[in-house]
Amino acid sequence: MGARVLEALAEHDLPIEDFRRSIERDVRYANIAIIEGNGASQYGIGMVSARIAEIVLRDERAVIPIGCYNPAYGVTLSLPAIVGRRGVVRVLEPAMSAD
Repeated sequence: MGARVLEALAEHDLPIEDFRRSIERDVRYANIAIIEGNGASQYGIGMVSARIAEIVLRDERAVIPIGCYNPAYGVTLSLPAIVGRRGVVRVLEPAMSAD
């Protein structure tokens, strides 16, 4: 059974703001880490593209963040979704706090 991230942090008495700053830093500098490791950012794009192709070809029904049209909002959004041979099988909309 799953748990909300902030609830899990509170259960273990971990500071939420430190966690948020850590996630923001990791996301902000992920591209730089790829460039430093391989010399070019397009390798990151290639790795993601290859992984999506594997998921579709193997009909893995993996949960990944991916952009797809969301008719409820009338726009394309990147949200966690179950992806398989038929593309996005189901979008998983996480509960959002006011923060």
